[in-house]
Amino acid sequence: MRHWYIPSPVRGVWHLGPVPIRAYALCILTGIVVATWLTRRRWAAEGRDPDQVLDLVFWAVPFGIVGGRLYHLITDPELYFVPGRDPIRALYIWDGGLGIWGAVALGAVGAWIGCRRRGIRLADFADAVAPGLVLAQAIGRWGNYFNQELFGGPTTLPWGLLIDPAHRPADTPTVAAYQPTFLYESLWDIGVAVLLIWAGRRFQLRNGRLFALYVAAYTVGRAWVEALRVDHANHILGLRLNDWTSLVVLLGAVAFLTLRRRRTAVPDVPSGGSPVPVGGIPEA
Repeated sequence: MRHWYIPSPVRGVWHLGPVPIRAYALCILTGIVVATWLTRRRWAAEGRDPDQVLDLVFWAVPFGIVGGRLYHLITDPELYFVPGRDPIRALYIWDGGLGIWGAVALGAVGAWIGCRRRGIRLADFADAVAPGLVLAQAIGRWGNYFNQELFGGPTTLPWGLLIDPAHRPADTPTVAAYQPTFLYESLWDIGVAVLLIWAGRRFQLRNGRLFALYVAAYTVGRAWVEALRVDHANHILGLRLNDWTSLVVLLGAVAFLTLRRRRTAVPDVPSGGSPVPVGGIPEA
């Protein structure tokens, strides 16, 4: 078998004079723009004002970034707050380190504030934003590619990711190719986005059920991707901490979906709108 491999990025930072333009940040911002665009379309499909989405995103995104960073710092404090480490690097979010569940949790707080100000039910917005959110994650994962981080173990697969010596694990300094877990998770996330749009149309999932399906579907994929990764992680009973978080979140999502099934006899109608499936997008 001929090995082609995925090359390492030539660079992850460009400079406009003294201003650094970082690929990681561009990937995150692109994901936010795409998620906002898709959510606005879905919001409008329900007969709502799409400009409301901008106000909600204004609240959710800053909270989400802070939450994602806090989750990373809480779960991996030894990377920053032990002798020999530089605590100021805890503020360097452009180097990576945004935990998705911290971002979702605190982002939900920001969205709740925005919804309260607008008189919108949080569950309605959560269902509308779910496909865009996981699509943003798919795009954001490419930031890990440019940072050469969060890859898997050594591999001889033809789609192995070449990692520069400076970024290789200390125990495999001479191994060049690793599992491209960023790519696996990105593809999985795109699949979840398609699933959510289809399921929203087919089953008219409302009252937070579409968001719960996002949580359940994402965590299943995250589990097998996490098992391939070789980056630093704290372990509990042999499992990475992120696996335990995903397991707890998955069980919560499945319980929510199970309980909500008993309340689907009458189609849900969002406040101020008509019973258009949440998954619906107006035909072009």
